[in-house]
Amino acid sequence: MSKQSGTSQNRPGRGRMLRHGMYLGEKPRNFKGTTKKLLTNLKPYLPAIILVIVLAAGSSVFAIIGPKLLGKATTKIYEGLLSKIAVVPGAGIDFGYIRNLIMLLLALYIFSSLLSFLQGYIIAGVAQKLSYNLRKDISEKINRLPLKYFDQKSYGDILSRVTNDVDTISQTLNQSMSQIISSLVTIVGVLVMMLSISWIMTLVALLILPFSMIFISLIIKRSQTYFKEQQDYLGRVNGHIEEIYSGHLIMKAFNGEEKAVAVFDELNDKLYVSAWKSQFLSGLMMPIMNFVGNLGFVAVSILGGWLAIKKTIEVGDILAFIQSVRHFTQPVTQVAQISNIIQATIAAAERVFEFLEEEEETPEPLRSVKTDHLSPRIRFKNVQFGYYPDKIVINNFNAEIKPGERIAIVGPTGAGKTTIVKLLMRFYELNGGEITIDGYDIRNFKRQDLRNMFGMVLQDIWLFNGTIKENIRYGRLDATDEEIIRAAKAAYAHSFIQTLPHGYDMIINEEATNISQGEKQLITIARAILANPKILILDEATSSVDTRTEVLIQKAMDNLMKNKTSFIIAHRLSTIRDADLILVMNQGAIVEQGSHQELLDRRGFYANLYYSQFGMG
Repeated sequence: MSKQSGTSQNRPGRGRMLRHGMYLGEKPRNFKGTTKKLLTNLKPYLPAIILVIVLAAGSSVFAIIGPKLLGKATTKIYEGLLSKIAVVPGAGIDFGYIRNLIMLLLALYIFSSLLSFLQGYIIAGVAQKLSYNLRKDISEKINRLPLKYFDQKSYGDILSRVTNDVDTISQTLNQSMSQIISSLVTIVGVLVMMLSISWIMTLVALLILPFSMIFISLIIKRSQTYFKEQQDYLGRVNGHIEEIYSGHLIMKAFNGEEKAVAVFDELNDKLYVSAWKSQFLSGLMMPIMNFVGNLGFVAVSILGGWLAIKKTIEVGDILAFIQSVRHFTQPVTQVAQISNIIQATIAAAERVFEFLEEEEETPEPLRSVKTDHLSPRIRFKNVQFGYYPDKIVINNFNAEIKPGERIAIVGPTGAGKTTIVKLLMRFYELNGGEITIDGYDIRNFKRQDLRNMFGMVLQDIWLFNGTIKENIRYGRLDATDEEIIRAAKAAYAHSFIQTLPHGYDMIINEEATNISQGEKQLITIARAILANPKILILDEATSSVDTRTEVLIQKAMDNLMKNKTSFIIAHRLSTIRDADLILVMNQGAIVEQGSHQELLDRRGFYANLYYSQFGMG
């Protein structure tokens, strides 16, 4: 079956992770509820996560013990030197003891690195599996959503949930989870280590900490405003470039180059300013942290020296404490930064779960009608429909189409012509009445079986990036090359395809700009012919082609639609003169019906439409 639809290119509207661990995006509306849902999705990976926690804790503990051992080695060297200076008999540096400590220290660091490697390996697998499952769920959800959902949402927003939002969750799990665990373990472990050395020095080190936290919070708060501006203007720049590129020909035809460049320069200037400010402010974080940290080192060193003079503390413990202070400030900074990341991640997860919880299409019937041997006799009985409950666009529509008839649906824009077809294929559910095929209500069919009865050729042509042969085969994926060529000949597309470079193997580019509009339409008709549907729908199929191509299309349809029910939706009334029945619609209702000549003889609504197109009074 061939179904054509117009495509829309929208840009995702979500930000990505920026430098220094900062994210953009809105805060979650329901932090607790979304966190619970995210944890539920992580439940299958609970054993792996527990193992990651154990590995992270082990890695951090071994890293914390290192400075203590290094301090012992320093103390041993210091005591050895003092004893030699004091000319104590047999005194000296115990190199054997120091060698053993160094070997132990080396082993601890290697083991700590190994544990870090293992935790990174496991968490990367968990993050990617979760992302895979979320994308899979979203992909399956898209196919279960009613068409009205896509009328209300931009494609860019949906794409953003599949890409940016899921990726944000993945990156947070991959990078931040192990970082959070390691940071918390490190903070607790280092604090215990510092207290075991000296409670006075620990108190001094902790008094420095609030200053660093104040500086960090001020920088994050200030820089986040500029990061948001940066992302906003980045989106505007990308949108402007995309717009100008897609309409490049029109822009040059109307001499709009200077205006386009001026708009770009304005947006680019604003992007430069916001990007510079955001990067500069966020770049201040580490220098300030280093400055505050150095103040802490100075205070601890002075206090440690005084305590060493008083014989309250050993020299090696001072070294170990300074190393511990360095280990302590780093995870505190990381935790402060990660708090923003978590907020953005939960916001991203909230958007994903909102999408997954959207109302789906009505369930398929338990006992569906088989379509194999059905006759394409279609009846519309008191059909009522509105895209919104308070705005009915199809009101008490009644019509009966016999098998093999060619039905034309005409009327002004907004009359409801295309809507009728969408209702027939169950893209939307009726507000009232019923539509039957061979006496069976279409709601008793599986949607896939129902739509397999139809072939669609629309005004908005859809061809994908691939060969002409692949695009035609989309109508029936198991078709042979001979069947494809036969369909192309029937659609009068074979002759022009042969003149193209590589013929049927010519690759159509992403925008399908390397073939003409008429050639595109002929390819889509060949696709519909290959599908060999029971019912054919032509929605303005000839509106964008020249007169010669229109004649070719008409010949193809005349040859191939014999004994098939076909609907032709057209503004160009010259194309539907030979229709068996013409339904004239206005404001959602049939105002006239009959053959072309019958309707002209009535001198009613149809006659006015027809004569107005040809300048006849």
